[in-house]
Amino acid sequence: MLVGLFARRYLFSRNSRSVINIISGVSLVAVSVPVAAMIILLSVFNGFEGLVRQTWSAFDADLTISLQRGATFAVEAIDTTALRESGAVCSLSFVVEQEALVTCGDHRAMVTVRGVDDYYQEVVPVVQTITTGGYCVALGEDVDKVLLGQGVAYALGNNFVASNGVKIYAVRRNSFSTLLPMDGYAVADLPVAGVFAVDAETDGGNVITSLRKAQELFDYEGAATSLLVKVSAGMEHTKAQEMVQELVGEEFKVQTRNELNATLNRLMLYEKWGIFFIALLVLIVASFSIVGALVMLIIDKEGDIATLRAVGADTSLVRRIFTAEGVLICGIGGAVGLLLGVALVLVQQHLGIIGMPTDGFLVDAYPVELRMGDVVMVVAAFVAVVPLISALTVRSMIKLDKKKKR
Repeated sequence: MLVGLFARRYLFSRNSRSVINIISGVSLVAVSVPVAAMIILLSVFNGFEGLVRQTWSAFDADLTISLQRGATFAVEAIDTTALRESGAVCSLSFVVEQEALVTCGDHRAMVTVRGVDDYYQEVVPVVQTITTGGYCVALGEDVDKVLLGQGVAYALGNNFVASNGVKIYAVRRNSFSTLLPMDGYAVADLPVAGVFAVDAETDGGNVITSLRKAQELFDYEGAATSLLVKVSAGMEHTKAQEMVQELVGEEFKVQTRNELNATLNRLMLYEKWGIFFIALLVLIVASFSIVGALVMLIIDKEGDIATLRAVGADTSLVRRIFTAEGVLICGIGGAVGLLLGVALVLVQQHLGIIGMPTDGFLVDAYPVELRMGDVVMVVAAFVAVVPLISALTVRSMIKLDKKKKR
């Protein structure tokens, strides 16, 4: 209590209007700015991470069932009735995916063709991604259509011209001839139903057509490469994954959306930790500004230190007083920075004041997301750094009483 009283008096004394107060004020600002910056940077990263995960949900299902070994399996190999009755599954959709060549006039592009059944839009919100045209991959039993990714449409020079269709070429298995190479390809001539936009990578390499056309094109009659699952509302994906895995058996693997994108998940995690440690380094450097304030204060208060020792205060008490002074200055700066950072993030999160510099992006304003875990992490780093710097500075400036050393 005595330590805190002295620390507050030295900082807030009305009679103290020297350069020390100015230095202390500069130190306070120097600490508050990196704290606010850490909160803002981590929140911006969270916003972009959430945006990336949102784009995944527009093309990847909650769960994806595929073979442990091999490419295709018979549709009847999975008991869909048991899956629906388990309570973990809301909707199911069989899918065939295979690489192929798509052409339109003189333009061509290598793509992944995704053939989907009638339940696909119940599992994946594909309708929300349509920018031109509409979602329609099959009409009746005879007419099939194709949806182009926005990047594919651009590469083909076909930004949705309804009268122009595309041709899809797939290599026939075990029947390729060097004499008549075109006989080695199965060809599908399909009208374009629309264009979808998810993200640059997905849009630039995917097209969607009906399951029956994909099975015919790739010679996968009655087969699928995966079964997409939409988890029931309120069910945790990991729990649903365990239940589904038990039902389909060890022959199949069940992956969550995050597991399908495990590499990108790890990359985003590493990037976030990198951002945190760079910002922490800035905070450590900024915290050294307190060194000058403490040194000047100790020199200015040499008379007070002598008086305290004369009335019986030991070196440990004197050091604690000035260490508390440094912590108080940085603590006020840290609190100001924390409040400022949180306030700015919340304003951007709910009002979107700062817009994106380019048109046609997925969002109009910079995405941010405040997470309490990040706030706690910043506070913990601050608490670990500031007292240590203050204590080391004071210890180097205030030596043991020479009389006591004798």
